[in-house]
Amino acid sequence: MKMKTRITEMLGIEYPIIQGGMAWVAEHHLAAAVSEAGGLGLIGGANAPGEVVREEIRKAKALTKKPFGVNVMLMSPYADDVAKVVVEEGVKVVTTGAGNPAKYMKMWKEAGIIVIPVVASVALAKLMERGGADAVVAEGTESGGHIGEATTMTLVPQVVDAVSIPVIAAGGIGDGRGIAAAFMLGAEAVQMGTRFVVAKESIVHENYKQRIIKAKDIDSAVTGRTHGHPVRCLRNQMTREYNRLEAEGKSFEELEYLTLGTLRKAVQEGDTTNGTVMAGQIAGLVTKEQTCKEMIDEMMEQADKLLGGCQK
Repeated sequence: MKMKTRITEMLGIEYPIIQGGMAWVAEHHLAAAVSEAGGLGLIGGANAPGEVVREEIRKAKALTKKPFGVNVMLMSPYADDVAKVVVEEGVKVVTTGAGNPAKYMKMWKEAGIIVIPVVASVALAKLMERGGADAVVAEGTESGGHIGEATTMTLVPQVVDAVSIPVIAAGGIGDGRGIAAAFMLGAEAVQMGTRFVVAKESIVHENYKQRIIKAKDIDSAVTGRTHGHPVRCLRNQMTREYNRLEAEGKSFEELEYLTLGTLRKAVQEGDTTNGTVMAGQIAGLVTKEQTCKEMIDEMMEQADKLLGGCQK
């Protein structure tokens, strides 16, 4: 069932599956479990200070000897510190979100780090290739959290045609069918977030996990479109209030205040009523809690059958 692609060869992993660097969710337990299962686990830097990320990296190293990476959120006030920490701690892979990693590229490349930016457009993918990126994650609007406008089905093949570096598909992928479809579109790996949120190794509150497991296909909502910062999460009291205020023309600052700390509230405290329950549209397909190994084995077996064993 092992799939060999430029991504698996580059990253030294068994399967072309990367776990998304989700804020408050992607910590050392989950990252290490995904890597141990043959994928690439990621620690989500989010808005955490450099020393917090350093501690997470060291804890992950204690749990796995296999490759794992760090997602650097470029809009974080601590991005400069985290960018240095990944070099100092010998991290082999960095993914980036919310911006252009150009200012760190020389430092990372000199340290031998594989750099994989997340992009939501062809133009950004081309810019990242010119800037020295080793691969890109083409993330469709189906994803949870901060999103672009193009769907995975339309974005991935256009990015594949536009760049020569490997493309990883993300957004709306939650099983072997999604993996097979991504490969048909020209991707050489997938990045998945929502399904891994409900992994047994995930530290997310049980209420959050159950909200995803019980979600229907129409249960996601997007907030912040009018201000150019769209975020996909599951519908609840918070999203209804946000969208009401947004429709009334409230400022971005007022709306941001409404969501301050709400992701942590949902992830850690289990407040799925007033917290931000980030999840992709694929949540309706996620129906059970499994270990990361069980998930990856199940998905790869399904993908292998659909692709006709052509990757062997």
